[in-house]
Amino acid sequence: QVQLVESGGGLVQAGGSLRLSCAASGRYFNIRAMGWFRQAPGNQREFVAGINSGLSTYYADSVKGLFTISRDNAKNTVYLQMNSLKPEDTAIYYCAARNQGSVDLPPLAWDYWGQGTQVTVSS
Repeated sequence: QVQLVESGGGLVQAGGSLRLSCAASGRYFNIRAMGWFRQAPGNQREFVAGINSGLSTYYADSVKGLFTISRDNAKNTVYLQMNSLKPEDTAIYYCAARNQGSVDLPPLAWDYWGQGTQVTVSS
C-alpha cells in the first residue's frame, strides 16, 4: 500500500500562486507515475498534470504554461507549482499514484489517492 498526503492548498487572489505538495509513504518503490487531479463542485474529477519515473511531464491543456509538476524521489514527494491562478482553478486538488508508467489517464486508471486539499481562487 501507498499513502499520499497533500498539503499547500488555501485561499489566494486571482493572479497569485500556490505550491502543492504530496508526500508518499509505504511501498513507494512500486510507484512509476504520480499526478494531480482536481474536482470542482458539480464537476467530474479531471486530470491536471502527471510525471513518470523518467521525469516526463504531461499537462491538461487548461494549465499548460501555468502549472509545473515536479518530483523529488529522495523525499518521495511530488509538487505542483500553480501560477497565474484563476477563479476557475478553484477545486479540491488530489494527488494520485499508479504502479504503471503512463500518466495521461483517467481517474479509474490510478491506484492510490490522497485525501485532497482545497484551493480557492478569489476574483
